[in-house]
Amino acid sequence: MPTPKKKTSRSKRDMRRSHDGLTAPAIAVEKKTGELVRPHRAHKSADGALYYKGKQISAAK
Repeated sequence: MPTPKKKTSRSKRDMRRSHDGLTAPAIAVEKKTGELVRPHRAHKSADGALYYKGKQISAAK
């Protein structure tokens, strides 16, 4: 099995891992219903209607 020819320094190792960190998802408050939602996504409210950007785009079935 191949092995590294040189030892990877702490600096190079950490620079490579700089993009691996996790971020918390963005959460917004829906204007009409007051529910917590992910921004830029349509969501169903408790009444079954589909909302996007505070506007109802589909009625409940």
